[in-house]
Amino acid sequence: MSAVDQQAAYVLHSRPYRDTSLLVDFFTLEHGKVPVVVKGARRPNSKLRASVQPFVPVQIAWRGRSELKSLTQAEPVAAMMFLKGDSLLCGLYVNELLERLLQPFDPHPQLYVYYQYVLNELVSGNDIEGALRTFEHRLLRELGALPDLQNKESEQIYMLNPEQGFSSLSTVNTEQKAHCFYGWQLEMIAGDNYEDIQVRRAAKRLMRLMIDHALGHKPLRSRELFQKM
Repeated sequence: MSAVDQQAAYVLHSRPYRDTSLLVDFFTLEHGKVPVVVKGARRPNSKLRASVQPFVPVQIAWRGRSELKSLTQAEPVAAMMFLKGDSLLCGLYVNELLERLLQPFDPHPQLYVYYQYVLNELVSGNDIEGALRTFEHRLLRELGALPDLQNKESEQIYMLNPEQGFSSLSTVNTEQKAHCFYGWQLEMIAGDNYEDIQVRRAAKRLMRLMIDHALGHKPLRSRELFQKM
């Protein structure tokens, strides 16, 4: 892949590179996560600085035959999404999940749609928690990192082993409790129905267990920020 034009994208993460440039990971509609060098982006007069900020929908182009591409164009197609407070921290969390869990050039067009959905929900502030659980659920499913949540008996208790999936239990001890869920809760999570407070709490536990496992239990910087705030 030597050159690609006009890709819808968002910035996931950027860091300084050499004297005046940036290394930027974009999340693109058709190519997944794409790492690029943005030459001169740290210069005060750079025309690209405004286009390599998080939460700005952009159209980008790049070239290069190695895995690390060179950005040739970046044009905002809408204003930056205005996130503040908890919404901003949640946006940073979502970006960090994609940055950490996606492999370069592994396309996830459906996940891109859910990413846009969660950003819009963070802007509106109507149901941030439900939007986050939906996004986490869809991310884990896309990665093949979530056990089957369906076809469970409603009142049966199921214990989660992140590596092996769910097993049914007749009794639950204190140590097992954090890993246990009712079948009806799993069915509701499977349909992204988070109206019930018990389902919300169960979904948060479930997603935390599976995300921590997918990350190899390496801490998230955004989660540490949440705790400090």
